[in-house]
Amino acid sequence: MRSPARGLSPSDGEEVSDSAPLLQGAPQAEAAPACCSARYNLAALAFFGFFVLYALRVNLSVALVDMVDSNTTLADNGTSKECAEHSASSKALHNQKSKRYQWDAETQGWILGSFFYGYIITQILGGYIASKVGSKLLLGFGILVTALFTLCTPIAADFGVGALIVLRVLEGLGEGVTFPAMHAMWSSWAPPLERSKLLSFSYAGASLGMVISLPLSGIICFYMNWTYVFYLFGIVGIIWFALWIWLVSDSPETHKSISQGEKEYIVSSLKNQLSSQKTVPWIPMLKSLPLWAIVVAHFSYNWMFYTLLTLLPTYMKEILRFNIQENGILSAVPYFGGWLCIILSGQAADHLRAKWNFSTICVRQIFSMIGMIGPAVFLVAAGFIGCDYSLAVAFLTISTTLGGFSSSGFSINHLDIAPSYAGILQGITNTFATIPGMVGPVIAKSLTPENTIREWQIVFGIAAAINVFGAIFFTLFAKGEVQNWALDDNHGHRN
Repeated sequence: MRSPARGLSPSDGEEVSDSAPLLQGAPQAEAAPACCSARYNLAALAFFGFFVLYALRVNLSVALVDMVDSNTTLADNGTSKECAEHSASSKALHNQKSKRYQWDAETQGWILGSFFYGYIITQILGGYIASKVGSKLLLGFGILVTALFTLCTPIAADFGVGALIVLRVLEGLGEGVTFPAMHAMWSSWAPPLERSKLLSFSYAGASLGMVISLPLSGIICFYMNWTYVFYLFGIVGIIWFALWIWLVSDSPETHKSISQGEKEYIVSSLKNQLSSQKTVPWIPMLKSLPLWAIVVAHFSYNWMFYTLLTLLPTYMKEILRFNIQENGILSAVPYFGGWLCIILSGQAADHLRAKWNFSTICVRQIFSMIGMIGPAVFLVAAGFIGCDYSLAVAFLTISTTLGGFSSSGFSINHLDIAPSYAGILQGITNTFATIPGMVGPVIAKSLTPENTIREWQIVFGIAAAINVFGAIFFTLFAKGEVQNWALDDNHGHRN
């Protein structure tokens, strides 16, 4: 998608025209090839970084099903009998030797939600630090810390619920800096005409992390022991950190092996994009309605996203009655569709903007509406098809797949309205968008004391209604142009 930042002439108004030519009059170096380039190597490492990040985040959702004594679950929040036992008999016996804990449904909800109490704290701080000192070490150590704490999960569980909750909060603190840091890093690395492709590919690693980690966690729990889930992904995170520190640099100017042609191409393409102002315009930023449009959309989308992320394995087990092995595999199917959609939507958004002359705001609105209202419709439908296992999985898959369109909608609108402060804006919007992860699982657990289909219809209906509201609010108040407050003083956006 074309960069939202445009060259300004003296007659331009407070905001840059959404349809103005890109970087008018700015000297441009010839585009450097993408193959084997430093910027696409960065995208590949970022892709695997977010793969690891989400694998570390969601493995507990599957492992928790096997960590809890089934007798406790049945007594407190029992498996529904509305649907017939679906699991086919398996020649291999489910591992029964791993330790089980007496955690009721409310306790499980707090364990799943505790991660976000740490995650919310470091969002804005992460964006600010990245804008001042660089993103490489911040992002790298954020994932490393999460990996190290993940390795300690079995020990914390043995110490008790309190220790496990504290550990998950600490993991959240580590992960909280990652998205703002990545946004800030791309502000120095992504040429305007490649920005949406690079960002969508980088963040698509998160969806693939869920696609791989959910079924793999289920298989490990079924045949081995749930403790190995945390050991495996923790070690993978440490390996990724070593590669990241070795191969990545904060900017093209400091990269050791980048070609001169690529360096000149990136630097020249961003020459009129980045601000030279040292202070952050906090007050005008927080008064910006387009920023709050992103906040509302991000909050609304994440309510549904986190509801499924943390509770889909529970729904698969308690309502549809899949065993732990099938549970992990089927819980991952929806996210495979989302992974494909994220990558393809980035390409489609670029095509609409460059070839069909769609305005930036039009593309953002279209992709946000599809990526929010579409999932809401199919999520509600999934709750009303009862015990039809095939349709349930199909509707949940379609819902999550359509959600991938939002990655080229509100998710990267920060770069449209203020590319110089994209990391900070991401931190602000993600702070609000983390609240659903904190309260969503607890509310959903409280709404499903008997684990009936009717109760889950209410959970899905609430998530869908919030999502539709967010889509409408964003469509009404979002902007596709660089805002006046992001262009003041000696900002480099002016020609």
